[in-house]
Amino acid sequence: MKLSSRSLTATAAALALTAPLWVTGANAATVTISCGSVGQDYENCKKMTADWARKTGHEVKLFTIPNSTTDILALFRQLFAAKSPDLDVVNVDVVWPGVIKDHLLDLKPYSKGVEKEHFPAIVANNTVDGKLLAMPWFTDAGLLFYRKDLVEKYGAKPPTTWEELAATAKKIQDGERAAGNKDFHGFVFQAKAYEGLTCDAVEWVHSHGGGNIVNDKGEITINNPKAVQALKTAASWIGTIAPQGVLNYAEEEARGVFQNGNAAFMRNWPYAWSLGNAKDSKISGKIGVSALPKGGASGQNAATLGGWQLAVSKYSRNPAIAADLVMFMTSAESQKYRAINGSYNPTIAALYKDKDVLAANPFFGSLYEVFTSAVPRPATATGAKYPEVSSAFWNATHDVLSGQATAEDSLKKLEGKLKQVQRGKW
Repeated sequence: MKLSSRSLTATAAALALTAPLWVTGANAATVTISCGSVGQDYENCKKMTADWARKTGHEVKLFTIPNSTTDILALFRQLFAAKSPDLDVVNVDVVWPGVIKDHLLDLKPYSKGVEKEHFPAIVANNTVDGKLLAMPWFTDAGLLFYRKDLVEKYGAKPPTTWEELAATAKKIQDGERAAGNKDFHGFVFQAKAYEGLTCDAVEWVHSHGGGNIVNDKGEITINNPKAVQALKTAASWIGTIAPQGVLNYAEEEARGVFQNGNAAFMRNWPYAWSLGNAKDSKISGKIGVSALPKGGASGQNAATLGGWQLAVSKYSRNPAIAADLVMFMTSAESQKYRAINGSYNPTIAALYKDKDVLAANPFFGSLYEVFTSAVPRPATATGAKYPEVSSAFWNATHDVLSGQATAEDSLKKLEGKLKQVQRGKW
């Protein structure tokens, strides 16, 4: 049973002061949360929301969302436009707080200062106009996964530059195909025209010293020689070490190829570690993880900042109860469980020294700096216009990868498109 909006004010005030929330019978509320729709993420969400429900006496329903972040945002915008109360707790991509700020509840009255335990940069990212619009749930950064058994078999080392990756990937690919695996590829990544390609391409450009799409001052900087070189390098992989089909790959398509034993290298997020080492994986125990390569000897390592937050919709009929669920789901206890069982990176620094977390994910320790110094997409600088900026960028990049445009022409055209989107100010 859902609380009526009239009785909610008094009830919410009481609930906000109660820890833990526990109600029965007619006072029990039903809240709906979106926090992943398939596989491991769904199962983790199902378990933790069930734990909270047992603790509080409330009921939780899981809201099914698309796999693509682009499609998720479109769906949420439809619900917000209708001021729908059907979704109480929403999962928020790290680049969304400024985009959907008008539809999220300020969580400061419910957090009791617990946000201070989380990485300050992520809390700052989630704070807009002084309002804490979302709590950090897990952070992300792009990583290079590789078949450590095959790297050793062919007398190679984990690559430190993109050039080394291309050469090593080609060597392993040729050897495995000659040995009978005609479906083997050197490198798989996210090259579909969607937000995931923006993440990959930001890494390529930044690693070559080409900056970002838009800098911190709001200046459009993407049309530069180093960015051109980055896209040319990436385009050279298509049809050589990466299959043509990679142009339609998102995260799960890339993981499927890699986990089935048909790729030497993969760019993906940390979640792929636990799945790749699961009992049903063909490459369990054979996976290495490293920072993504540099763009040449003078380049730098670059990993795009990812991650998700949990927020409460302004249109929720049960804001205090929904906020309590958010605090539970983003707590140290819940983040530890997700880290151990799903290799989701915590947003609480203390968990990176937790022996159980490190035993499950050794690279959390060795690659700690990758996660704390990841490159953000220009969502803060471009605000509500970020989705248009990202869409223009991933389409321009996809045109280069698919051979429909040269890197020079595509980035020049992109610069003009972004100026139209900017229209003098972000």
